[in-house]
Amino acid sequence: MPARDNFHSVMRIGPVQIGTHRDRNGRTKYAAVCTADRCGWSADYFSQTAAQLAARTHRCRVR
Repeated sequence: MPARDNFHSVMRIGPVQIGTHRDRNGRTKYAAVCTADRCGWSADYFSQTAAQLAARTHRCRVR
């Protein structure tokens, strides 16, 4: 059975969206994803503070 991707508490900082989800082990994780065209950057974090810091410091390489 495929895992469900249920994101909640979604926030936006610039072009980056941060969403809260549970991994397959049931732990709460925070995903930060850049929504800019052709960027493709994303990362998972164990704390919301780390995800927010990554979102604030992210710079897209695509021009």
